[in-house]
Amino acid sequence: METRTVLFVDDDRIVLRSLERGLLYEPYNKLFANSAKITLEILQQEKVHVIVTDMCMPDMDGLELLQIVDKKYPHIVKIVLSGYADQDTVQQAIHQGDIFKFIRKPWKLEENFKEIILEAIDRYNLQREHTTVGQQS
Repeated sequence: METRTVLFVDDDRIVLRSLERGLLYEPYNKLFANSAKITLEILQQEKVHVIVTDMCMPDMDGLELLQIVDKKYPHIVKIVLSGYADQDTVQQAIHQGDIFKFIRKPWKLEENFKEIILEAIDRYNLQREHTTVGQQS
């Protein structure tokens, strides 16, 4: 099976560097983007299986980004990583963007973050398997 790729999106470069260091030895490819624009460029060039995005970014918020991702790349499993606590926005993101999980900042890398990323990859693999089986029958 091909190695899966996870794209992490956050306008805070410190957060991205922290993720890069903390996830160094995880068993998947990691890509990093500090804006929605760069994210969309990466998605045109790379095969991404899971996206983890911040909600509050200056050029385009995470909800808008995930709506575009959902339309253009519906197979990608979507996770929101945010310190933004407005429940209405969280619920809207979950319902409109087919969000797999919502992780609140600050997160605990070892306690739940790494596990959620692996669950998202499993979700992608199951969806892929289901799609493949559906096409064969």
